[in-house]
Amino acid sequence: MTQTRGGQSLRLHRQLSAIWGTGPGFARLAAVNHSVIGKRFMATAAIFFAIGGLLGMLIRTQLASSESPFMEEGLYAQVFTMHGTIMMFLFAIPMLEGLAIYLLPKLLGARDLAFPRLTAYGYWCYLFGGTMLLAALAFGVAPDSGWFMYTPLSSRVFSPGINADVWLLGITFVEISALSAAVEILVSILKLRAPGMSLARMPIFGWYMLVTAGMMVVGFPPLILGSILLELERAFDLPFFDPARGGDPLLWQHLFWLFGHPEVYIIFLPAAGAISTFLPVFAGRPLAGYRAVVVALIAMGFLSLGLWVHHMYLVGIPHLALSFFSAASALVAIPTAVQIFAWLATLSHGRPRFSLPMLYFFGFLFIFVIGGLTGVMVAMVPFDIQAHDSHFVVAHLHYVLVGGFVFPVLGAAYYWVPHMTGRMPVNHLAKPAFWMIFVGFNVTFFIMHLTGLRGMPRRAHLYPAEPGLEWFNFISSVGSFVMAIGFGLLLLDFALHFRFGRAFRRNPWQARTLEWAMPTPPPPYAFASLPHVEVRADTLHPDRIGAELAAGQGYLGFVREGRMETLAVEAIGGRVEQVVELPRPSYLPLFTALATGVFFMAMLFKVYVVAALAPLLVVALFLRWTVGRGRRSDSGPEDVGRGVSVPSHFESRSAPSIWAMMFALIADATLFASLVFGGLFLWISAPGWPTPVMPQPDGIATLAMLAVAGLGCLSAWRSIPSGGAGRLAPLAFTVILHAGTMIFFAWSAAAIADPTEHAAAATVFFALCYAALHAAIGLVFAGYGLWRAATGWVSSVRLLDLRIGLLFHLYAFAAAAITLAFWWLMATLGGTGIPA
Repeated sequence: MTQTRGGQSLRLHRQLSAIWGTGPGFARLAAVNHSVIGKRFMATAAIFFAIGGLLGMLIRTQLASSESPFMEEGLYAQVFTMHGTIMMFLFAIPMLEGLAIYLLPKLLGARDLAFPRLTAYGYWCYLFGGTMLLAALAFGVAPDSGWFMYTPLSSRVFSPGINADVWLLGITFVEISALSAAVEILVSILKLRAPGMSLARMPIFGWYMLVTAGMMVVGFPPLILGSILLELERAFDLPFFDPARGGDPLLWQHLFWLFGHPEVYIIFLPAAGAISTFLPVFAGRPLAGYRAVVVALIAMGFLSLGLWVHHMYLVGIPHLALSFFSAASALVAIPTAVQIFAWLATLSHGRPRFSLPMLYFFGFLFIFVIGGLTGVMVAMVPFDIQAHDSHFVVAHLHYVLVGGFVFPVLGAAYYWVPHMTGRMPVNHLAKPAFWMIFVGFNVTFFIMHLTGLRGMPRRAHLYPAEPGLEWFNFISSVGSFVMAIGFGLLLLDFALHFRFGRAFRRNPWQARTLEWAMPTPPPPYAFASLPHVEVRADTLHPDRIGAELAAGQGYLGFVREGRMETLAVEAIGGRVEQVVELPRPSYLPLFTALATGVFFMAMLFKVYVVAALAPLLVVALFLRWTVGRGRRSDSGPEDVGRGVSVPSHFESRSAPSIWAMMFALIADATLFASLVFGGLFLWISAPGWPTPVMPQPDGIATLAMLAVAGLGCLSAWRSIPSGGAGRLAPLAFTVILHAGTMIFFAWSAAAIADPTEHAAAATVFFALCYAALHAAIGLVFAGYGLWRAATGWVSSVRLLDLRIGLLFHLYAFAAAAITLAFWWLMATLGGTGIPA
């Protein structure tokens, strides 16, 4: 009996591996598997971390003495700008994305993420965007205005070369990866869980990533908008940030920090989620206060989005507003403290094993608490006025980010790298490496609190030769070299791990989560069959469950027509809802990312004809993704095992792609709302308002377009319930309405005499272009839906393509109406100004 079961398991393993596996050689470029892409993200981020660390060592070498000739001012500006940019954009966020991409399907009991090709596309965008930034550094034209790119320093007047353009375009390229990962993570967590795994039973890491991805969806669009506006100002002279023509440099700070402050928590929360996952394993008991931690996470997510002025106390904001943001900045310490006390309670009620990941946990706790305390200090307005732009702030930043991210990630690495390799750590150099990193870090950055309090400014490559500054800086630089040696030992320890680590079969830590219920290294399909979860997913028995799943005793414990299948569930309750058929490996994500890169490179080198044509190629390639996806006949409910039958996601009203479109539109709406905020901010704050050059909307044309928007929504809606050929007419009418909308807004934008004359005209011009672009995209969706319906890919049951399009049609026509209202509002306000 055992031999028969073993033979069945082996046969199932071979069948699934043939379907889910990635080919050798150049076929690896077509990989879409989450394990492959997640490891690529993490490995690439680690390389960027090493480069960023090297740049940090160059900074400390320059600052070791007061009049160091090591670097001249311009080179120093490039080095410190790239150090911050790499650490924030190319290391921290991609590392957490890679960790989530690798772990989430395994923790949630799925075979892959919801959109494997989107994940691969995001990785290539990240790699190409990061390479673009590093190439600029190698050729001496790296960004040199700081990792925050404050205007007017980054404007064309003060940064005439391509240095600032490299940052604006390269970071926007990388942010495509971040947003695609955020949508992927949100949908996968909400839909691709094991049957029975309600949100209340989900492993805590899933909650951390759910909140983090939600913050990314609404936190990144303001930065993307700011980068677009600043690049338009630099390339085409649209004066969004020029105070001489109705703009305001402070608009950039608002848009940047609307992203920048949530980013701190976007970086911290996944690392804290890793701690909340491995700490209970070594404590020998489940996480204490699970529900309290979940509530704290949600509270932290909401609070973090309202703290951006925390970084702008000295720009002239009214005192009442300062008091609000100061109180909110201090308030965010409460949900952080809830998590810390939950960890301490878990330890105190368990029987801790002090393995190496726990060493990094205690290192994190010490450093992060200091960073949190100094964070409360700089949240207080009087103290921040004294410490602003000094080395005290630099020290606080590193205590929060290194303590709150790097130390937990290193602990997580020692916990999960055995899962990736199938080998246990050697640990010969691990403890010396930890102590050198820990001691070197504190020597480096604790002293920077003192130099900051003595008045040493940040971003300065020279400083007065005062004993209190020079000796402190020298000691700080020595500490940085000690820390660097520690990271070198760490790298060598991982090399020994890969070469000499002892092999094991399954679950060496005696963990209670699903990722350990599979062989290690994990097979490409993750689970031979999918589990049914009836208890909280961090209290399972992976050894028993793993044997059952390998024998095909769970859901989908078979192969059907060579399909890559996993299950989707209800978002909250976890009831099985649909079978999701995933796409095979493909080179299309790579080709699409290359085409996207052509656009950014053409913009960088000002080849605007190519930049105008490249998006057409990108759209064509995305459409190519859809060829062969779907079914030409209704299939009805399909057997998924355990006596359950559910429809395919092509026939579901709640398919993952519908959720993805909703989250993508939330990000899009956040960008549009940021534009509206920017226009109103300029009216209130910028000089040169009111303006006589404000373009006025035509009343009759406006009413006509509002009618078109209403008809468009109705027509798109009517295409769903119509049967057979009856839906072709509403779709064709939607195509015509989108075309008319696009022409109207494009004509209106072209009719603005000179959008470079004043920021009011430039803002309206951008809003009109935004509406025209969305009408053009809506035209593509409507045309695609018309083609799919005409060629038999759509029926009264198979409506997925049309439901996705419907969401965008409704948004595009609503955006058109809001754009008209915004135009009218700006024309009214621009002509009156703010009362004196």
